[in-house]
Amino acid sequence: MPTRFETLSTRLRNLWKPRKQPTASRAYRCQCGRPVFFRNSECLACNTPLGYETEHAKVLPLQRGPDEGTWQLCQDAGGPRQLYRRCGNFDTAAGCNWLIPVTAGEAPALCAACRLNRTIPDVGNSEHRQLWARVEVAKRRLVSQLLALNLPVKSKVGEDPERGLCFDFLASPPDGPRVMTGHADGVITLNIEEADDPTRERIRAAMREPYRTLLGHFRHEVGHYYWDRLVRDSGWLAPFRELFGDEQQDYAAALKANYEQGPPADWPQRFVSAYASMHPWEDWAETWAHYLHMVDTVDTALSFGIDADEVEIEAEAWGTDALWWPDHPTAESFLRFLNAWVELTAVLNEMSRSMGQHDFYPFVLPRVAVAKLQFIHLVVNGVPVPASAASRAA
Repeated sequence: MPTRFETLSTRLRNLWKPRKQPTASRAYRCQCGRPVFFRNSECLACNTPLGYETEHAKVLPLQRGPDEGTWQLCQDAGGPRQLYRRCGNFDTAAGCNWLIPVTAGEAPALCAACRLNRTIPDVGNSEHRQLWARVEVAKRRLVSQLLALNLPVKSKVGEDPERGLCFDFLASPPDGPRVMTGHADGVITLNIEEADDPTRERIRAAMREPYRTLLGHFRHEVGHYYWDRLVRDSGWLAPFRELFGDEQQDYAAALKANYEQGPPADWPQRFVSAYASMHPWEDWAETWAHYLHMVDTVDTALSFGIDADEVEIEAEAWGTDALWWPDHPTAESFLRFLNAWVELTAVLNEMSRSMGQHDFYPFVLPRVAVAKLQFIHLVVNGVPVPASAASRAA
C-alpha cells in the first residue's frame, strides 16, 4: 500500500502544473453530490448519515445495516457488505464520527482515535465538555494523518502497553499547579485550556509565538513520541545527532537558559522556529510538526483542485544542494513538494493579510531546516539508513 506521501508526490508530479480536477483526499462528497467535511456526521443538504472510514481515509455516506446499530457504505455494491458501528463517543461531547468495522470477533467500543484516550476531562462540567469536543476534533485530524502516513498508531491502553501512544486531557485544579502540555514515554498530556481560544491567544502573545493551535500542539508532542519509536534505538540516531545536535545534553538546563536568555540571535538561519533552538529534541519535534503541517496542507490544496498555474507569484525554488541526501531517489519528488509548499503559502499569507489576519504560515524556512525536513521525510517513509549517514550529515 503506498504511503500518503507517495500518493501526494504522484499527484504533485501529475497535477500541480497541468490543469486538473479536484481529487479526493481531504475533499469529501455525500451521495447527493454536495461537499461534506472531516467533522461531519450528517449531510446538511440531504440528511444522509456520514462516517469517517479509516481504510478509505474518507468521510463517506452511510445506510443502515441489517442489524440494529450497524451501518454500510452507500457506494458498496456486490459481494459481502462490510458492516460498521459508530464509535462509542458518537453520542458524547466528543461527537466522534469515526466508524468501527464489525468483524467476526467482538468489535471494540471505541474507534482507532478514541482508543488512544487514557484520561478525558470531567464530562459533568459543561465547560470541560465544550473544550473536550474541540480537542477531539484536532486529535482526530492528527490521527487520520498518522494512519495515512502508515506510521505506527497503537494505543498504550490495551493494545501496546510498552510502545503505544495515549493521551491525558487534563484541566488545572483551581488551587493546584498548572497542567503542563508535554510528552513522556508515549503519554501525551494536554492542558484542555489550550482549546479555549482567548486563553490560547493570550499565552501565544505572552510567549511571543507566531503560531499556537491545538493541532500544532498535537503534531509537536507526537513528534517526541515518534523520535522514541523511529530514531532513538535505530541507525538514524547517529545522523540525527550530526544534523540536529546531541540530545544527551541537559534538557532542564537548556529549558532554563531558553526562558531566561531567549533563543540565540541567529536562530532564523538555523531553525524552523525560535523554540526549536532550545534543544535537539525540540528541534526535531518542531521540524516534525512543520512536516505534518506541510503534507496535510498541500494534500488538502490538491484535494480541492488548487492549480499552481493560476498562482501568480515568483518564489525562488529550493534545489538539491539544500537537501541532506541530495542524491536519494526521492530527492526530486521531495523538492516538488517543498517548492509547491513555498508557492502555496506565499499566496495563502497574502490572502490572510487581505482579511486582516495573521499570516497563514508565519515562518521562513532556512536552508538547514530544509535538510532537516528531508531527514524527517526519509524517516517517516521508512527509508533504510545510508551507510555513509554520519559523514553525509556532517
